[in-house]
Amino acid sequence: MKKIIFILFSFLALLNLEGYCYQKNDDLKSYGLNISYLKDENHNFSVNQALKLPFTKYESDIFNFGVDQSTYWIKLTAKRAIKKQNLVLWIDQSRLLESYLLIKSKNSQINTIPTFNPFSSSKPDYTQGKIYKLPNPINIDDIILLKLRSKEVFLAPVSIVDERTLIESFSVRGIVFGFYSGIMSIMFVYNLFLYIIIRDRSYLFYIFYIFFTWSTQVSIQGYSSKYFWDQFSFIDDYSIILFSNLALLFASLFTISFLNTKAFSKTAHNLITLLCWLTIINIVILFAFGKNISFLIMQILTVSGTILALSAANFVYFKKHFKPAGYYLVAWSILLLGAILFILKDYDIIPYNNFTIYLLQIASAVEVTLLSFALADKINFFKKENEVAQVQALNASLENQKLIREQNIVLEQKVKERTEELETTNSTLNITLTNLKDTQSQLVDSEKMAALGQLTAGIAHEINNPINFVTSNIKPLELDINDLKEIISRYEEIDFDGDVKAQIEEIEGFKKQIDLGFVNNEISSLLSGISEGAKRTAEIIRSLRNFSRVDETDMKPIDLNEGLHSTLVLVKNSMPDNLTVIKDLGNLPKVECQPGKINQVFMNLVSNAIQAIKTKSDQREEEFLTIKSWYIDQQVKISIKDTGTGMSEETKHRIFEPFFTTKDIGEGTGLGLSIVFSIIEKHKGHIEVNSKIGDGTEFIITLNVNPN
Repeated sequence: MKKIIFILFSFLALLNLEGYCYQKNDDLKSYGLNISYLKDENHNFSVNQALKLPFTKYESDIFNFGVDQSTYWIKLTAKRAIKKQNLVLWIDQSRLLESYLLIKSKNSQINTIPTFNPFSSSKPDYTQGKIYKLPNPINIDDIILLKLRSKEVFLAPVSIVDERTLIESFSVRGIVFGFYSGIMSIMFVYNLFLYIIIRDRSYLFYIFYIFFTWSTQVSIQGYSSKYFWDQFSFIDDYSIILFSNLALLFASLFTISFLNTKAFSKTAHNLITLLCWLTIINIVILFAFGKNISFLIMQILTVSGTILALSAANFVYFKKHFKPAGYYLVAWSILLLGAILFILKDYDIIPYNNFTIYLLQIASAVEVTLLSFALADKINFFKKENEVAQVQALNASLENQKLIREQNIVLEQKVKERTEELETTNSTLNITLTNLKDTQSQLVDSEKMAALGQLTAGIAHEINNPINFVTSNIKPLELDINDLKEIISRYEEIDFDGDVKAQIEEIEGFKKQIDLGFVNNEISSLLSGISEGAKRTAEIIRSLRNFSRVDETDMKPIDLNEGLHSTLVLVKNSMPDNLTVIKDLGNLPKVECQPGKINQVFMNLVSNAIQAIKTKSDQREEEFLTIKSWYIDQQVKISIKDTGTGMSEETKHRIFEPFFTTKDIGEGTGLGLSIVFSIIEKHKGHIEVNSKIGDGTEFIITLNVNPN
């Protein structure tokens, strides 16, 4: 804060030194000149036409007509003779688009006076204003006529001075502007260096703000057209408005970043962000619609931006107690004060001299310096905050260590007690875990026994049918064979010594009695039935042997279609009468797996499908169980699809949970599908479930041909 007060008082002291350090230029009235002007909006008046028209009297030698690109004729009428040597007329404005000086003597002769360069005779056009060497003498009633037109704002201070005073004035201005450029350059390089080290984007926005602020002042003072580009080039025409907009844009971005408006004030942040976008739009307007409208918008945005910046800084400093905002607040206040005084001199409220024309540059240099202090103070502010936070953290850590030491004794005792309790609990849990494992093993065995019991009942029924068929055919076959044996016995007992013919007729009668042809056909039929029963029994035995492999723990290549076929044979007895089995078994390669485990998967899924169809309340005339297998992308897929009750989404997501079942109590353990999932997972396969209530369920098993 002491630095701020020192800089503020230094700035006020500079304002008070204007009368001592700088000499005021002579005004026009001191030479006895009457001042008047004529506005030519269409730029089509000739000299004679202009002199014939009425001029409007003007009281000041600073011609300020605002944003106006009309041509103005300035008439200076001599009321007394001017005989002083080496006088020049100086138009202190570097942004003139058109400038002519004509002198009409009392004999009506009009002479055009060329521009004059006091520093170089080879370059008569001086870019930092317009200078005309006046003839000697200027007689009474001679008219000095100026034809002027400005690029942006028509602000043309006109004075008559001698050459020596003019050169001294330019020397002073050059020194002042040199100091200004030096300060801006130092601040630019210094803050650029800090940005490279710190990488804080506030510095990046700030160095661009410095550059475009300096570029604006260079263009206003005419140094740009003197050292960098031509006076009437494209960039010279647009430089002031363009650089002013860019300076405002980066000043706004710097304000957002430096004051951290996003955190401290959402309203200010949104308004300044809007200002940034409006500034960018105004740059587009500059090139699309011309300088006049863009210049007016730039002035409005600049005033609005200054008010927003000061309001935001005031809020952040006083309400949020962000100390670096104090530098920012004072910096913008000084710039605003300098801008106000700079404008007042254009309206002749304060003297127009070599000091007041540089008020804006002086205020800008002070502002830039203060903002550099603000950035440094911001770093120190956060550094102190970190140091305070570290001290607080250290104190908290020491306090915590003290509390920890005090509590360690109590905790050790409690830990010891808890350890003993945990050991006891752990022992109990180990016993419980062992019991749970035994119970789980018993439940799995129970599930296996339940499945085995169901399988055994089905096999017994399936084998009983062909055995009964064989048994029922044996007795008729025995009777038919006895009849044949009786015929053979009678043929063997023929007495060839007796009446052979009578004996033959008796045997033939017996044949007719027993119907030998029927007996022969019946024997063939009974033997065929016995053979079919034996084949069916052999098929069941083969399927049973294929299903329950003794080497089920060994991995071996098998044909999964055989396992599906064996499963269907073994569960055939449990199928309802209206169930039709559709088999679509593709050509499969042999798959490395545990045959017994995979067959158990098939059995569980097929049994569940049959059960789902049986428990369906709305039985259709024909229900279907579809078994499909196919081979694709080195994988074998098995689909077991039924037209049973189907499942809800909630049930579908829980069917593989152990002990979850939708069957009534006592009808299942809920381990069947859990075992299926475990077996498929151990085979590095995948099982997918598609189901909808009322439409049935489909299980799709995917197995790799070689799971390794």
